[in-house]
Amino acid sequence: MSESGNVRSNIRTGLTVDIVLKKDQRTGALTRGVVQQILTNSPNHPHGIKVRLQDGQVGRVKVVHSSGN
Repeated sequence: MSESGNVRSNIRTGLTVDIVLKKDQRTGALTRGVVQQILTNSPNHPHGIKVRLQDGQVGRVKVVHSSGN
């Protein structure tokens, strides 16, 4: 569990991740979901790679869970 969400190569579609939504950036509240699309093009980002979840929510990855989780 818990690879860095700041490195794009750690994130693939279909993985379960915890993200911070734009509206939750102040509180740091995490939202769990499955990656549908990776939106950040750079290989890394200091605040986390931006992704779209399968339910349509967009946020920056904070925690990448192992594929079995």
